[in-house]
Amino acid sequence: MATSSNYVAKIPNRDGRIHYTDEEHATWSTLYARQEKAIANVACREYLEALDRLDLPKDRIPQCVELSERLSDLSGWGVTPVPALISFEKFFNLLANRQFPAASFIRRPEDLDYLEEPDIFHEVFGHVPLLTDPRFAAFSQAYGQAGLNADKKDHAMLARLYWFTVEFGLIRRNNELKVYGAGIVSSPGECEYALNDKRPLRKPFDPLDMLRTPYRIDIFQTTYFVIDTFDQLFDLSQRDLGALIREAKSLGMHEPNYPAKAS
Repeated sequence: MATSSNYVAKIPNRDGRIHYTDEEHATWSTLYARQEKAIANVACREYLEALDRLDLPKDRIPQCVELSERLSDLSGWGVTPVPALISFEKFFNLLANRQFPAASFIRRPEDLDYLEEPDIFHEVFGHVPLLTDPRFAAFSQAYGQAGLNADKKDHAMLARLYWFTVEFGLIRRNNELKVYGAGIVSSPGECEYALNDKRPLRKPFDPLDMLRTPYRIDIFQTTYFVIDTFDQLFDLSQRDLGALIREAKSLGMHEPNYPAKAS
């Protein structure tokens, strides 16, 4: 999670709607068209079907209130606009109450290819579609509740579980890798890298291993975890995540397999 941002949150009006400029809508349209083409053959069937179900506008930034109305009908979830960076406590509380926190700004044209902090394109195009899948939605809610129950000193460890599934998860389909993590499906560069580059490790789904694996947020990932089915995420949502954290802590962290960030 980034610790600072050059972007300022957009504040909804009394009706919960946010004013976006024509340039901002054009940025959404450009990003949507580019990414829809990029993921057509590499995203998993569940994500593509979920994107169809959500029926996002392609020519303008969707409002969180309209997304909430659509999601509520499909899965009982909603979308809440937030600043780019929020506390772990607020993040966990929203997820536990079936509210996905979505950063309200959109990146500037000069940041079209990469932005360290999440913007509304990443949040909505990357995260929201799979919240229409009941297994994925159950995992997200259970993750939020586990965060509320966890000690603050364990939040960073719990964040790794989210990072290697919801943000950067891969799934195997008929011996072929597909993407489902929001950080990959919203990034053309990481789509290609995650699936085809020889450098990153691609490990089987193992929650204990995930909790012990460090990561950097400002580079393409050096480790990905691969699920076989979204049932694995649902099954994980039924487990005692606090007990998993305690076991991971007793085993200790893995050594980083990436270079240290220059200070």
